[in-house]
Amino acid sequence: MVIWMIKILSDINEFENIIKEGIWFVDFNATWCMPCRMLEPVLDGLSNDYNVLKVDIDKFSELAIKYEIMSVPSVFVFKDGVYVNKSIGLVSEDVLRKLI
Repeated sequence: MVIWMIKILSDINEFENIIKEGIWFVDFNATWCMPCRMLEPVLDGLSNDYNVLKVDIDKFSELAIKYEIMSVPSVFVFKDGVYVNKSIGLVSEDVLRKLI
């Protein structure tokens, strides 16, 4: 039985280790961002089938710089630690699923 989850990044040193296995949707967001809050139910739906990692760009600016986050929300897809695709802005669950 596979258990999917939404995880909130709490330590930048965990990032690579978290996404190294399986498919991960990484949500680069900010607490002050209204579209980011509106995306939460979409990510909840996605977490029924995939792992979701939430990364606050204000807390982890090094990751935001590394992945050239210019706008939030930005959702990146990683498979076994390798970048696959991304979506920028508020989108539907169907759009995110098509990123794989």
